[in-house]
Amino acid sequence: MPTQILKAHKVRLYPNEDQQIFFAKSFGCSRFIWNKMLGDKIDHYKATKTTLNNTPAQYKKEFEWLKEVDSLALANVQQ
Repeated sequence: MPTQILKAHKVRLYPNEDQQIFFAKSFGCSRFIWNKMLGDKIDHYKATKTTLNNTPAQYKKEFEWLKEVDSLALANVQQ
């Protein structure tokens, strides 16, 4: 029976100052969207006993600073 050899590579990234700021904004906005969407879903369910199908795009009108980060980062929060 043949043996399978697994290999791994470690990579370390050293982002510059602009990239560090972008990562911090992306993580912060993702965390905010997760908590906001969850809170709205819970409140809606308590009030109507139905589920709420909200998207991150709905919050960009109310919170303009969400437009600064990548939309795919926010879309992945929904999944």
